Amino acid sequence: MAEQSNTFRYTIKQMPEASRPRERLAERGAQVLSDQELVAIVLRTGSLQATALELASQMLTQLGGLNRLAAATLQDLVEFRGVGLAKAVQLLAAIELGRRIAAAGPEMRPAIGSPEDASALVMEEMRRLDREVFRILCLNTKNRVIANELISQGSLNASLVHPREVFKTAIRHSSAAILLVHNHPSGDPAPSQEDLGVTRRLLDAARIMDIEILDHIIIGDGRYISLKEQGFM
Repeated sequence: MAEQSNTFRYTIKQMPEASRPRERLAERGAQVLSDQELVAIVLRTGSLQATALELASQMLTQLGGLNRLAAATLQDLVEFRGVGLAKAVQLLAAIELGRRIAAAGPEMRPAIGSPEDASALVMEEMRRLDREVFRILCLNTKNRVIANELISQGSLNASLVHPREVFKTAIRHSSAAILLVHNHPSGDPAPSQEDLGVTRRLLDAARIMDIEILDHIIIGDGRYISLKEQGFM
């Protein structure tokens, strides 16, 4: 039997909650996670020798990154210590779903034709959050969503929602237009003066950047308000 190490090791459950992959995904979205964290979530658990994060890191390092992981066979995966048949099958299923989504092409991207479409896209994700979260939906020339990006979280104000961050994200995705979305943890989507002030500031910047802001949607608990429909834009 191999000699057991006396070195203390943290498990993922012993990590600070804000550092755990699942909690980070739930709070900030999948796009902020590293490759290692995403693989760890698919693996779900580690082994006696390694946490799921450590196991994910080993796999990516030894295989040579995501592209090589995507090309791995069932036999390749089960050769890793701590990866049995169940974990290997989970990984292969996740990889195949990614392939099918990519192959499906742009028609799989939801189209936004109204404030109701936009609110429906984010309602379940945002309606019960315990803090204000500001996101933008980046759209292509056919008003299909090409990205749903977190910009800030915390009380909505000009310092947290800076035009630089909003339009840097829009430009990175080559957006033809964007939709602003944030939630009210109280459940009441009625706009505040801060909401209106941030919207005006972003509209002024949008004219300079030549990127259209189609609307600003405020999400409550099962309700929403469109600032465009309310005449504030």
